[in-house]
Amino acid sequence: MIVAEIVISLLLVIGGLFALVGSYGLIKLPDLMSRLHAPTKATTVGVGSCLLASIGYFMLTEQRVSVHELIITLFLFLTAPITASMVAKTFLHRNDRVKGDLPPTNGETGWATYDPAPGLKDADAGAKKPRDASV
Repeated sequence: MIVAEIVISLLLVIGGLFALVGSYGLIKLPDLMSRLHAPTKATTVGVGSCLLASIGYFMLTEQRVSVHELIITLFLFLTAPITASMVAKTFLHRNDRVKGDLPPTNGETGWATYDPAPGLKDADAGAKKPRDASV
């Protein structure tokens, strides 16, 4: 009993700390791409931790699993990373150039749907250069 209460308390403290750090990061980080990471982690880990604590509390006090918290947790863990990915992709597409070059993908194509500078050759945009057969 006491161990379960300690675990639930730790989950709540962890959730609160992640929410606090995520909020601070959202305010203090300089640009969108940096700011995007802080609330995404705060949402996923912080709120997820609080929901797990809620599930544990109801299991401890009412001896049943709360389906509402399970559905909310599943929805949260699925939507937060996808939303962050979509916001990041939109940011890359709306800005013509990103400071610095993208690292090479070492594949046959460049980076997904992002072309850092339209009009450059594939080799210049980060795609793998074809090998010379005589070497």
